[in-house]
Amino acid sequence: MTGASTFAGAVRRVLEVCVSLQDSRALRLAVLDEIKRVIPVDAYAWLITDPVTEVGCAPIADVPLPDLPLLIRLKYLTSVNRWTGLKEPAAALWTATNGRPDASLVFRDLLRGCGVTDVASVVFRSPSGCWGFLDLWRMSGTYSGPELAFLVSISVPVTEALRGCQRTTFGLVATPGVRTGPIVLMMSPRLEVRAQTGETDEYLRLLVPPGLDGRPIPAGAYNVAAQLLAREAGVDDHPASARVHLAGGTWVTLRAARIGDDEDATERDIAVTIELTAPLERLEVFGRAFALSPREMTLLLHLINGSDTRTMAAEMFISENTVQDHLKSIFRKTGASSRRVLLAWAAGG
Repeated sequence: MTGASTFAGAVRRVLEVCVSLQDSRALRLAVLDEIKRVIPVDAYAWLITDPVTEVGCAPIADVPLPDLPLLIRLKYLTSVNRWTGLKEPAAALWTATNGRPDASLVFRDLLRGCGVTDVASVVFRSPSGCWGFLDLWRMSGTYSGPELAFLVSISVPVTEALRGCQRTTFGLVATPGVRTGPIVLMMSPRLEVRAQTGETDEYLRLLVPPGLDGRPIPAGAYNVAAQLLAREAGVDDHPASARVHLAGGTWVTLRAARIGDDEDATERDIAVTIELTAPLERLEVFGRAFALSPREMTLLLHLINGSDTRTMAAEMFISENTVQDHLKSIFRKTGASSRRVLLAWAAGG
């Protein structure tokens, strides 16, 4: 059994990683290395999430499954230990179900057949939103209390580090030549890709590295489509959409919706669109990434709409000095050096 001093050392190393890395992929891989040094892990999947809709995208994963769409569909349709409903930052499936993991749809219909015996789930949530979730599979035995306590202990610094990684993307230069969209994938109700527009591969290659066959994996599309299924099944009511960093300073939004008007909606195909994130949608993630207050968000919205200091003061029923105080606070939190820079980061362009 791993001792307390070993876990303490791992926590220190995770803290060092959280301070030193600002790329979300590199951060997650480094944290996983530290986790696996003290906790036996046979497979994993770690997704970044839209902080508002809590829908996953940009995964890193090492799972022994040939049917990725099935895994994602079942993950979203499973209410047991779902990241959106965890009361603690980390929980084990075996413990949560009192030793009856078959209560989980994804375990009963898929993981059990793959030899999985337990799954530790970690959600990275802060007051400003949900920034990601991690599943750690074990093929022998179950997760112990000390192991879960270790995962809980690193959840807060990792959450803040993930939020910090998202913050850095807003100060990057926008990726040139990205089509304004929308790009479309057509999927079956079982999340099989039926067709896609010509530019889709270009987007997908930036979102997720290509698979072994050289084709990009539409993991983000699977996730928003699976969230649509979860909404229809009454499992979770978040929108079937996700805003995700693409490259440089560019963010895109993925959305899923049914096609057609047949009576049985569950048999209709699903369209997933990918397009540049609109300024107001981008602003919402920007505000959460930098922990702006509701008052600061209101002021920033007025600024984006072209209001000057005097107009903002009148519209918000505050003095011009108070407007300047709010702006100084926003500049301090974001690191923006001027209103022009702030607008470029917050709204894009």
